[in-house]
Formats: sequence, C-alpha cells, structure tokens
Amino acid sequence: MKQTFFSSILISASMVAAPFSMAANVPSGTVLAKKQELVRGNGAEAATLDPLKAEGLAEMHIIRDLFEGLVIQNENGEVIPGVAKRWVNKGNKEYTFYLRKDAKWSNGDPVTAQDFVFALRRAVNPKFASPNAWYIKMTSIHNAAKIIEGTLPVDKLGVKALDDYTLQFTLDKPLPYFIPMLTHTTMMPLDKKVVEKYGDKWTKPEHIVSNGAFELKKWVLNERLVMVRNPYYWDNKDTVLNKVTYIPFENQTAAINRYRTGEVDITSDVPNGMAEELKRDYKDAYQVTPLLCTYYYVFNMRHKPFNNLKVRKAASYSIMRNIITEDITKVGNIPAYTFTHKDTAGFHATQPPYSHWTQKERDQKAKELIDSAHEQGFHTTLLYNTSENNKSIAVAIASMWKNTLGANITLENQEWKSYLSSRQEGDFDVMRASWCGDYNEASAFLSIFTTGNSRNYGGYSNPKYDEIIAKATVETNLKKRQKLYDEAEHLLSQDMPIAPIYFYMQARLVNPHVGGFPKHNAEGRIYSKDLYIKADTTSKK
Repeated sequence: MKQTFFSSILISASMVAAPFSMAANVPSGTVLAKKQELVRGNGAEAATLDPLKAEGLAEMHIIRDLFEGLVIQNENGEVIPGVAKRWVNKGNKEYTFYLRKDAKWSNGDPVTAQDFVFALRRAVNPKFASPNAWYIKMTSIHNAAKIIEGTLPVDKLGVKALDDYTLQFTLDKPLPYFIPMLTHTTMMPLDKKVVEKYGDKWTKPEHIVSNGAFELKKWVLNERLVMVRNPYYWDNKDTVLNKVTYIPFENQTAAINRYRTGEVDITSDVPNGMAEELKRDYKDAYQVTPLLCTYYYVFNMRHKPFNNLKVRKAASYSIMRNIITEDITKVGNIPAYTFTHKDTAGFHATQPPYSHWTQKERDQKAKELIDSAHEQGFHTTLLYNTSENNKSIAVAIASMWKNTLGANITLENQEWKSYLSSRQEGDFDVMRASWCGDYNEASAFLSIFTTGNSRNYGGYSNPKYDEIIAKATVETNLKKRQKLYDEAEHLLSQDMPIAPIYFYMQARLVNPHVGGFPKHNAEGRIYSKDLYIKADTTSKK
C-alpha cells in the first residue's frame, strides 16, 4: 500500500494540500444503472452511531458513511482531505487546518471549527466516559491525558477554533503520524445544538444530524439501517449512490443466502466452511483484499491459570496456526506469531524463536511448560462473539488444547453488545479478539498493551514495555522508531499476554455490478460515496 503522506507529515512547517481522489470515480464509458441503491452486509448490529463511542467495525462502517472528519482515505488507503481542504504542520507539534466553507451538516448548517472543538472536548470529558478516550491520549493533544484523568477542565484541551474555518491543534510532544490518526471516528465533528438538545437520543433517525455523504433515514434494530444521500454534503455532485442499506448478519451463511437471492450486494465476509465453494461458484464476485487486522486470543492475566506465564506460553505454542488458516478459514489468512500486522507501513517484526519450530516441537515445549506449572487438565472458559467463523476457530483451538495440554475448555458465545461489555469489564478467562490498525503505523497496534490502556483487556503491565512505547512515539528517526517497536514485539512474545493467531485477508462477495470497490485499502475502509451501480448491459433471453 502506498504511503505517500508520510513524506509530507514528517517535514516541519510544511503546508499540505493532498491530491484529490474523492467520491465515485466512474470510468469513461461506464453505463450507470438508473437505480443507484446499494445493500451492504454488516458483521453485527451496530452498538452505537455516536462516533465518539464506536468500538467495532460494525459501527465504524456505518459512521464513515454518515460522518466525515478533517481527513479521509482514498481507495489506496492514502490520506486525503475531508472537511479540511489543506493544513500546515509545524515541527510535528502544531497542526493548523483550513476547513471547506461548503462543508455542511445534513440540516444545511455549516460545519465549523467549533464543531470539532465541541466533539473533542466531549470525547475527553471524564463524565462522558468515551470508550475511545485512550485513543485521544495517543494523539498527544495538549492536556488530553490530564483532562481524561479529571485533573484539568475540558477547555484546557489543546485544540481551538482560530475562526469558523480554521482549527488548530497543539500537541504535548512531536507526533510524526498525527495526520493519519485523524481518520478515526473519534476525531469527527458533532453538531452541538443537536447533541445538547437530545442527549443520549441524538442518534435516533428523527434527531440525528450528520455531515457525511449520507444521512440516516431509518433504523430497525437487528433488521436494517437505511441511509439516503445527503444533498448538503460538500461533494454531493460526485456522489452516485442515492441509497445505502446495511443489514446486520451474525450468521454469515444467512448473508450468503441473501446475496444469492440478490438482496445483498456486498457481504462483510464469507463463512470459513464455504470459502472454496464460493470461490469456485462466484469467480467474478469473490474478492480477497488485505486487511490491517490481527486475529488473536487474549489471556486474562488476573485469572487462573493465565496469571502463570508458563500456561500462557503453553496455550500459545499449542495453537496450530497453519491448520486454522489452511483448513478452517481458507481465505488466505496468514499465520501470525507477532501482533503488528505484517503489512504495516515500514515495519517488519523480528519473528520469535517458536515461530521457526515445527508444530511437534511447539507441542513438546507446551507439554513441558504445563507440567512444570502443575496445571495439567486445567479448566477454563473461552469467550467469543457470535459468528460461525469465530465458533469454528474456537472449537478447533479447544480441541488442540485438550489434545496437547489435557485442558477442559468451556466455549461461551455472546452477541456483540454483551461481548463488548464482557471484554471491557474483564469478565472472561481467555477471549477471542481482533485488532485493526486505526492508522497505518506500528503504534496503532502496539500502544494498546501499555499499562492501563482500555483496550488492554487482559491486564498486561510491564514498565519496560511502557517505556519502549513512550520512546517510540516521539522518535522521528524512522529506523530508530522501528527498532523500538521491534523491542516491544520481543517483550510481547516473552510475556505472552496474548496469542497472535493470524493476519487477516478479507474475503467477501461483491456483486460485479458494484463499481468503485477498493481493493488496496489495507485498513478495510469502504466509503459508500466512492461506489456506484453499473447497468446490466448483457442481453437476456
């Protein structure tokens, strides 16, 4: 994936006017269908439509259609202007953004710098308790950490509106990758009047006001979410779709069946057990694209037996990653022994010794570790969110642990919202998880394991690890920064708070009549405004 934006954001006092590659780029000669309506399958029911509360991909897919931040991405994953038409970077510590004067909310009001200030102050307010407050801390916006911890008022946050269309950030330390961090949903604006008027109910269809290419029309829980084109969107003239519908599917087979009947145009994924069949039967529709995500298991280090390093290592070693990627998922996923995705820009982690062992050698070492820990035949519960794919992997790993370690595993599946609650409260022994980089840099992965991070679900804490990450995030020399990240990966493989399992390759069905589908955005961001429906020009008899 191209990373042309890194060269510009590392230059002090540089003015950036990124190249435009926005909205639907319809090739010359393409015949468009008269009905420009798209139906997208979603992996689960969205837990929220509040950009500041969104935690999972199911929410973020929808929110990126409804809202737009200062910057967005093009089909290649490159950062391009969103609400901000250009920006100035001074020493990677002061960033000034110049907003479009034609950017408007779906009620016709202008999107202003004050809307971003309001949203960010809300995000760091400890009374609001955003689950993404950790992310704001990572941006190093001046005083963010102190405000989140409750020691400073929100108006001390280092972001201010110089005027209606000029927004300035001041950081506590130079951060060379601040610009790509702004693509996260937590950095999106909010309409203050609407949020304050309706409180927790402001995201209901009858209340919500958004600034993206689409606006919410209807939301029937567990059935469908419908959005229509926002006529006030600044680039509405280049948007082609008039309507986008999201259908939640926790059962992937149901999504495939709806695709087959023509009710769904794009699935969020494919069932592992059907991958080979679908690849054969839907050659023109079967798409596999890189996805900057890692599938892993989290060990709760506060619970027995995973408070014992030997047990954690034994459990990780005895996972047959090749079996999972080749015989279970079957979509091209790549076995993982480190956490940071292998396609992360500029970083290639040194692989731990056990990655080079044969599975027989790993199993033998696992048995030795479990014996020395005196935990033969231990009992534990494995939590995963409802999904056929997650279930098949959990069943396989439970069997591997039974055969190699003599462990007795109870499988527990929960629907998405319950699962989010359990993982945040630490109510699990070992848990299925996946992490996707919110921006293409190793810190997007490794920072979550610092002490106290709300995404550090298993309670891992190592002062040396924290120190390494703290040094890396301010290091402007790329080689030195990558070396620090490598040291962090080494510590993770030594302490084993998690078991990396595989790096994602995202397989899905995309109806050939859908144009503009991005195949090279490693962060998996599909903006519906970039898509369009082609007319069926084949003759039917």
